[in-house]
Amino acid sequence: MAFKLNGNPLAVDVAFSHNDINYPANWLRLSTADEKTAIGITEVADDPIYDGRFYNGDGTAKTLADTNATDENGDLLKDENGDQVINLGVKSKLKAEEKKHAGSLLSRYDWQVIRKAEKETAMDSTVITYRDGIRTSYETRKTEIDNCADTAALVTLYSKKDDGTPNMTQYPTDPNS
Repeated sequence: MAFKLNGNPLAVDVAFSHNDINYPANWLRLSTADEKTAIGITEVADDPIYDGRFYNGDGTAKTLADTNATDENGDLLKDENGDQVINLGVKSKLKAEEKKHAGSLLSRYDWQVIRKAEKETAMDSTVITYRDGIRTSYETRKTEIDNCADTAALVTLYSKKDDGTPNMTQYPTDPNS
């Protein structure tokens, strides 16, 4: 919560003066609601904070699907090759993040894949299972994103249940961690 005095914001943990009285930095924290009201301090709700993955700063939902880019006249924008410029929607951006994350998880054991290709040295079976699990989880996560009909569904997908467990399929645990 934020506080205002005569329409001006008051910072918590900062000393202030009012009617020739100096109030210490901790006064807003320690005073009662009646004490604040008595000198004219009002309590106002903080501005809401929106998850930037899903919402614009003003709280409106971002576009989920990809859209064709247009100029200020509404004409379609083309790149230097004459191809349509696309504005990526939330779903495409989230799936790109998933691809990057899955790639980073797979890359930890790329050395075993290279060693197998170069020297025909067998890969650790737990690593093979782990890498297969990453690929499966990645595909499932993309499908979960695509299956969300609206922003609220995506927010729920990326949130946790009341018991703290995730709603979204999780990547497997690294066998060597």
